[in-house]
Amino acid sequence: MATKNLTNTDAIEKIKELATSIDFALMATQLNKLPLHSIPMSTKKVDSSGNIWFLSGKDSAHNKNIKKDSKVQLFYAKGMAMEFLTVYGKAEIVDDQIIIDDLYQSSDDNWFDGKTDPNISAIKVIPEDAHYWDTKDNMFVSLIKMGVGTVTGEKKDLSEQGDLKV
Repeated sequence: MATKNLTNTDAIEKIKELATSIDFALMATQLNKLPLHSIPMSTKKVDSSGNIWFLSGKDSAHNKNIKKDSKVQLFYAKGMAMEFLTVYGKAEIVDDQIIIDDLYQSSDDNWFDGKTDPNISAIKVIPEDAHYWDTKDNMFVSLIKMGVGTVTGEKKDLSEQGDLKV
């Protein structure tokens, strides 16, 4: 496995690529207390600064936890594609209607009564530390390389991993 650490714009692009491709993250709050409180969250957007955005109910346990302690950990996994991302950072609860309008999609009607639901808020996660594991090629090419490696006994470098510094 090759190591490829990325910084600045390259790191933001890798976060955006993986977070939007995988979509659902397990968001853990109460990082100083075990067991962690964690809940699946759909990534709505990764902005140009690398901040990751979600929608959430104001009355949710994770919103309450964030108000007490803003530290969060996001875990993304797309096993079949061998794509993984973990992000540690600070979360902010945002009540700006313009931001909510930008993030809201029709599928969010399953959780909210429209964009103007008084219980809706946005969560902005500002990455402080991130790490990724990803295939160098698409899954099909990786499978072929694995097959060739099995037949020839040659170890193939199938993936890369690294730190992401925004």
